[in-house]
Amino acid sequence: MVGKKRPPKDGAVEETDFSAPAVPKDENESGKSKYGEPLRYDPSFHGPIANRGCTDIICCILFLLFISGMFVIGYFGWSRGDPNKLIYPTDSRGRICGYDDGLENKTNLFFFDLLACADTTTLLELACPTPQVCVNSCPPNTWIGYYEQKDLLVELGKVIASFDPSSWEDLFNIAESTQKADRMTAADRVGEVFWSKFICDYGIDPKDEFVVNGHTPFALFEMEMCASYYVTSKDLFQRCVPSYLVDAIGSLDDALTDLDNRTLIDPRTGQNITGSDIGLAETALAAVINAQQLASRVLQDFQKAWHLILGALVLSSILSFLWILVMRWVAGVMVWFGILAMFALLVFGQYYCYSMYIDLKNVPGSDASFTFTLNLKSYLELRDTWLAFGIIQSVITLIMLLILIFLCKRIRIAIELIKEGSRAVSSMMFTLLWPIIPYLMQIVIIVLWAFIAVYLATSGQATYMVANVPTNYEDGNLVNGSSCQPEIFNSMNTSAICVFVEYGGDPNLFRMQIYALFGLFWMMCFVVALGQIVLAGAFASYYWAFHKPKDIPSFPVTMSLGRALRYHLGSLAFGSLIIAIVKIIRVLLEYMEKKLKGAENRVARFILRCLKCCFWCLEKCLKFINKNAYIMIAVYGKSFCPSAKKAFFLLMRNIVRVVVLDKMTDFLLFIGKFCIILGVGVGSFYFFSGRVDWFNDLMVLPSLNYYWIPIILIIVGTYFIASCFFSVYNMAVDTLFLCFLEDLERHDGSAEKPYYMNKGLMKILGKKNKKPEAE
Repeated sequence: MVGKKRPPKDGAVEETDFSAPAVPKDENESGKSKYGEPLRYDPSFHGPIANRGCTDIICCILFLLFISGMFVIGYFGWSRGDPNKLIYPTDSRGRICGYDDGLENKTNLFFFDLLACADTTTLLELACPTPQVCVNSCPPNTWIGYYEQKDLLVELGKVIASFDPSSWEDLFNIAESTQKADRMTAADRVGEVFWSKFICDYGIDPKDEFVVNGHTPFALFEMEMCASYYVTSKDLFQRCVPSYLVDAIGSLDDALTDLDNRTLIDPRTGQNITGSDIGLAETALAAVINAQQLASRVLQDFQKAWHLILGALVLSSILSFLWILVMRWVAGVMVWFGILAMFALLVFGQYYCYSMYIDLKNVPGSDASFTFTLNLKSYLELRDTWLAFGIIQSVITLIMLLILIFLCKRIRIAIELIKEGSRAVSSMMFTLLWPIIPYLMQIVIIVLWAFIAVYLATSGQATYMVANVPTNYEDGNLVNGSSCQPEIFNSMNTSAICVFVEYGGDPNLFRMQIYALFGLFWMMCFVVALGQIVLAGAFASYYWAFHKPKDIPSFPVTMSLGRALRYHLGSLAFGSLIIAIVKIIRVLLEYMEKKLKGAENRVARFILRCLKCCFWCLEKCLKFINKNAYIMIAVYGKSFCPSAKKAFFLLMRNIVRVVVLDKMTDFLLFIGKFCIILGVGVGSFYFFSGRVDWFNDLMVLPSLNYYWIPIILIIVGTYFIASCFFSVYNMAVDTLFLCFLEDLERHDGSAEKPYYMNKGLMKILGKKNKKPEAE
């Protein structure tokens, strides 16, 4: 008797020579074409081969060296960087509040002039162009130095018997020329409480400045040695901000007046400071405060409802799994129902257009000719408009009908393959749990990259810039935004200031950041590739099992993982390297576009946007090619390029089937995700809003600040869970499809070359396996 050759117990066979000449098949073009030759029957092939070797070794070595480089720059950043620079505030000299020597007890950052920060997005910006110092605590009361110095100057006037000022402001100009003893007497008379209210730069004692150098408080304010005013403040992220914003108590007007109900004075102009002067800073800070309060309430709601959220996510997992299981029965119904619904809408559209065409027959002006107008509604009052709409929809309906007739068989094949994918997943349940491992690996990679990026970002030297340069300053080399050094700058005779901006200054740090970012892309793509090749090997073992599920090898996922790790790390590195290169190019294009954002060169911006679009499309195409290349690698064990070429040619020889299956799968997966997310989301809404009366009798709902918080978390979690489950299902369909195409090319249904496809596919194709004849 001539029998069918059975595959080995573990589903692995000897290596196949897929470069052998082809045998023409009914479904394929005979002979050689520009897309290669159809595969020839190989009696030794029964699925993923066992006799394979390591592939793309050079890429594997390059990948390992690159990862070593990641650890090298990580060590560089760790040895020189300090994340405290990002966690704690930094003063104008680049010193860290509460961390650097001498500042251990000064944990809060104080801004001398809030008006200077009102032009920035938020007071939390390090580049706020005003002196910033670390203080022990934020000021508890509003203080206006312009008025407070009156007491000092009045006392000075009393000491100087020969001077009879018409007002205390006249003493501004003569204070420096008075006797030191007179200034000492006046300074002692106002008392230490007066001097303790000043907040000044490090090493500046306002009393000594007045007594020794004759600098009045006003002079200190002008030279920005001391703050000219401050408002009642509290720390927010260790920055002193108006307390009414932090506690939502009081108003802006209250914050701008002191205990004597005097309004703040801008020392630069002598004008009162109003709410509009700091409105932008107020808005930015209010947004930060509101976000902080919202985050606190969200955290409270999560703590109260976490068990219910977890239960809903478990339910979404069960629903996703059940959806995949029932696809074998409802896939056809859903596809044909969707097609019929589409034709029903097209026919209804034609009917509606025809009805409007008839109804407008006797309406005056409806037969007018087309004229261009911005009033689009006027076009709907013309009969010709509805006639055109009707004709267009009729043509679309006819075209879609012809396509349906032409593709009917291929649609049935796609439906059957989708059903077979459901059977494959249900036969290998561990495939649904496998994506958890790549996700955990990606989390580790992101944490590693974040560690390197943070340490590199803080490993540079403090950089400073010039701010508040007077408009009439004669030195043209001193401009706002130029770099400066505080040690040299402070000795210059100017009212401009040198403020801290960021840690950097070394161009190699930027290159290291790009290196780390590219490493992130490469390793993330590598993990995605590993997940795909493992699933492809498992599902290929399922398809090439002649008697399903009896001939499916034990632990197919584990076996596929072992083959990938032992032989194909280089191929995975090669394929992921290609995607990573495209990703980093897209990032650099985004960076260039941001740099040119303020430029007027429209041609350059247009070219950049075209390049961004092209590389986005290129990335999508490469991901599709890589995915199918990994399937071929999982089956045949060849290197990346031959596998990609083989998969591409196989798909191009069956391009119509590829398009139909891809769109059918996308449609069904979209319907699945939509139904699961909608069902769980609506159920969560009715549950947390207390509209399910019978459930309220079973358990008490927690008291929440916002009942929509757990609903949003459940919807987002359900989306990721459904995407995880359906990604496995999509990989199953793609793998089975490639195997199906090879099955058609390799076999003819004879006793010696039987098909491995299921009976449903053979019935659609009008094929069947012949029974072996008895000798």
